[in-house]
Amino acid sequence: MVTDDEAMGRAIALAARGLGTTSPNPVVGCLLLSADGEVVGEGFHAYVGGPHAEIVALAQAGERARGGTAIVTLEPCNHTGRTGPCAQALINAGITRVVIAVDDPTPVAAGGAATLRASGVRVETGVRRQEAEDGNVAWLTAVRRGRPYVTWKYAATLDGRSAAADGTSQWITSPTSRSDVHRLRSTVDAIVAGVGTVIADDPQLTVRDLRDGSLAIKQPWRVVVDSSGRTPAGARVRDQAAPTWIATASEVGAGPDGRVDLDALLNELYLRGVRAVLLEGGPTLAGGFLAGGLVDKIVGYIAPKLLGAGQPSLVGAGVTTIAEALELDLTDITQIGPDLRFTASLRQKPSDLPTHHPKTDWKDS
Repeated sequence: MVTDDEAMGRAIALAARGLGTTSPNPVVGCLLLSADGEVVGEGFHAYVGGPHAEIVALAQAGERARGGTAIVTLEPCNHTGRTGPCAQALINAGITRVVIAVDDPTPVAAGGAATLRASGVRVETGVRRQEAEDGNVAWLTAVRRGRPYVTWKYAATLDGRSAAADGTSQWITSPTSRSDVHRLRSTVDAIVAGVGTVIADDPQLTVRDLRDGSLAIKQPWRVVVDSSGRTPAGARVRDQAAPTWIATASEVGAGPDGRVDLDALLNELYLRGVRAVLLEGGPTLAGGFLAGGLVDKIVGYIAPKLLGAGQPSLVGAGVTTIAEALELDLTDITQIGPDLRFTASLRQKPSDLPTHHPKTDWKDS
């Protein structure tokens, strides 16, 4: 017999398999237990427009689901989009009990728990809530704020340099770290870089995590923040390997400094279905995002090297004195080959997180 806690742990692991392919939908995992507590079905939401986790699990379980329990990482949806409401599907299948980790915060899809209870299904919530929230943090944060969840990724030497004095920057970190970056890219909807980085390094900004070096099947958007349209015609970001948006100030709108308004940029990306953004350079663009309070997480790859001079990894974050330093909470430190990868979140109070539900908030599209 499998406990609710064990089953939810498996459901959370299943949900993670959808990272990078479900937006603007969340990642969701589901485990179905028979009346005697045995696993009879499991599933996860794999891609936007595809069957939801509950539907996949029900199809696997068949009649064995009747009288059983559904363990779900997110409240079953209660509306009809490209697929029908999962709450009703669970009722029709004869599920008598549903255990939910996280309530759905979107007005369109929420209400599944109430529908289940109204049909006599026992509903319990909050099992492994924090773990499930952490696994779905980008989507949950995005729909609560009305803008994508932003992760700033950078690579630097031990003394904080992202390029040498002569401008060279390839490669600061090891092949192992660079491979890990491709894994990170595969979990987001868009990769954002400044035009200065595009001109200096000509990056492709794609996911190339296959063993033969070829492209992954699903590619995130490539977004070049280019206030005055300086992206070269022959830049690799203009190839056909992934969709690309050259975001100019004339199109997006300009801030007081004449550069692309970053708030407006994120709003436009949200409207385009982007829920998770990976910010990849350069140091001035990163400083602008941080100064605007637009960074949610930081992933840094630190190489055991010293340059002594050169380009810093961060410029202009709005900090002028030690009292204004941006404080972080370290959540992970891992050795990646010879390098260290640290993950941190910006310290913010719950009151700093506004709830915003634009009309484009949806769970199934």
